[in-house]
Amino acid sequence: MRVAIRYFASVREALGSGDSLEVPEGSTVGMVRDRLIARGGAHVTALARGRALRCALDHVLCDESAPVREGSEVAFFPPITGG
Repeated sequence: MRVAIRYFASVREALGSGDSLEVPEGSTVGMVRDRLIARGGAHVTALARGRALRCALDHVLCDESAPVREGSEVAFFPPITGG
């Protein structure tokens, strides 16, 4: 299934505004993050497991255990962002 990926603040500066990603049925937001990290390059640093990031699923803050579905939008951003 395909999900939309959005990045904000410093993550956006490192990776651009967003992308889309093919993930297996039953995936969670955390699994999406891991698949993006597996791309290598700037994704490794921007989405690193040791880095504090917030995530949202379909415009609602969530934790990484939230399940995604076809057409979901997953967003990643630092815990504090500017206006």
